[in-house]
Amino acid sequence: MPFFERDGIRFAYDEFGPAGAPVVVFSHGFLMDSDMFQPNIEELRNEFRCVVWDQRGFGATGAVTRAFSYWDSALDLIALLDHLEVASASLVGMSQGGFISMRAALLEPDRFRAIALISTRSDIDSEAVQQSFEELKAEWARNGAKNVAQNLSVFLFGPEYAASEWIRKWMNASADHFEHPVNALVSRDDITPRLGEITHTSIVFHGRDDAAISPDCAEALAARLPNCKDLVLVDRAGHTPNLTHAGSVNPPLRDFLLRYAR
Repeated sequence: MPFFERDGIRFAYDEFGPAGAPVVVFSHGFLMDSDMFQPNIEELRNEFRCVVWDQRGFGATGAVTRAFSYWDSALDLIALLDHLEVASASLVGMSQGGFISMRAALLEPDRFRAIALISTRSDIDSEAVQQSFEELKAEWARNGAKNVAQNLSVFLFGPEYAASEWIRKWMNASADHFEHPVNALVSRDDITPRLGEITHTSIVFHGRDDAAISPDCAEALAARLPNCKDLVLVDRAGHTPNLTHAGSVNPPLRDFLLRYAR
């Protein structure tokens, strides 16, 4: 994968599709990397220039040695567009990637066309959920993913998805500095009061069986985004419907981008 640099960090990215096509930037979820969008890019790459990247702490970008916020990550996304000399793009953000995509749209609203949000929310997690992430942080520091990988797999993908490749990635990941992406997650701010500023054409996807973020959050998000065109609830899907149920997500995602991202 090629790299770009910002803030002293080398970020891995890749791109697929015709150079002159409309640009769509895909931002992955927590504990994931850009590979999670492979089933979607295969569907979209003939008509769009699909750009993926690995965020701070994950994938080929790897661990970072200092604290950061999702506003920093939003600036990373914008820096990627600058690096590619892309003046305007559409965004697809899943969970953490949705947190980042919404913040990027708030920082530079004129830079973006359409926004697809998957399994994400605008508010903050409950104290119980934040505590569970604190416990994950402590366990990962002691033992890496050894004792949590299987449970994380079910939590993120559901019990029926063959997640051996993701489990392998987690088992091979360094335990160093895992606190920074966890802290960014649990300390993020509530941007719900600012959703009215995100006037871009949007669409919201969510798995009906999501154990990580309730479908109620998707309904609230779709209701508050001023120009949301659709809320797609995916039957029998958990937290990563674009990966585990790509056949249900790809058609409405493609139709949305064909209509609004050009």
